[in-house]
Amino acid sequence: MSLSSIIKNIPKAELHLHIEGSLTPELMWRLAEKHSVSLPYASVEEIEAAYNFEDLQSFLDLYYAGAGVLRDEDDFFALMWEYLTRCHEDNIVHTEIMFDPQTHTERDIGFDIFMPGFLKAMEKAKDEYGISSYLIMSFLRHLPEDAAFETLSAAEPYYEHITAVGLDSSELGHPPSKFERVFKKAKALGFKIVAHAGEEGPASYIWEAIELLDVDRIDHGVRCQEDEALMDLLKERQIPLTVCPLSNLKLCVINDMKDHNIVQLLDAGLLVTVNSDDPTYFGGFLNDNFEALHQSLGIDEKTIRTLVANSFKASFLPQEQKNQLVEKVLSA
Repeated sequence: MSLSSIIKNIPKAELHLHIEGSLTPELMWRLAEKHSVSLPYASVEEIEAAYNFEDLQSFLDLYYAGAGVLRDEDDFFALMWEYLTRCHEDNIVHTEIMFDPQTHTERDIGFDIFMPGFLKAMEKAKDEYGISSYLIMSFLRHLPEDAAFETLSAAEPYYEHITAVGLDSSELGHPPSKFERVFKKAKALGFKIVAHAGEEGPASYIWEAIELLDVDRIDHGVRCQEDEALMDLLKERQIPLTVCPLSNLKLCVINDMKDHNIVQLLDAGLLVTVNSDDPTYFGGFLNDNFEALHQSLGIDEKTIRTLVANSFKASFLPQEQKNQLVEKVLSA
């Protein structure tokens, strides 16, 4: 069996996926027409051409503009259903999906609109595809901590449907320490904790996420290599890193996929996983990320299976289910 076939057919988990970042140009165009939203593009092809970023901020500008076409419950259902259908095609059997409430509430679109849409699609995917999925509610770090507290409060009717709370958006200038109090409250409420750290921001942000936010996982974390003591801690405590290779390339964290340090981190004993982040904006879904690593770094079947097994180990699934899935991946 070819490596591409193995990548396609092996059952996988995805742990770092922003649902708003899976919006395809076609769906963006269709929803813009539905709601008579004026986009600064004349066609689907022009939207695709706009996906050429200089840095994280230039991506975020387009990302938030694209989210503006999401208006009603059916739109959020369509967004989630398209992603989960892609999961089925790529044999992703479990996914932990980030969503940004503030991107929508700032447009006066509340939890009562987007959550029912998301949940209906997730239930349908469970019934039709057998895919399990969890939600991670992410705070936008460029906004004040008070806004995160308001979001945490507004989410209360849906707490039972939210597994974890995270931190995303513009990393530079917005360290995890800015949100220490709200994450302490989220932890007390029983949520798992994740945070973006160490992609554009320095290794010190990873320390802050661990020591001040008490994270269960670090999203990205590729700059941990700049700090030997941090590397030792991540290895010792097996704090997972949800690495997104094509995202790192697209946002110029690396200049060439051949420069990616994911294999070095894996060889150093860190619990590293592969994810797609914002797949339609960054040039590929989960299997595309594995293909890119194979093409550029020459990763072999054993490494692929290790990375996939790590994704289940790092998930928030019940331990017995994790063990079964890891065994399935490693013994196939």
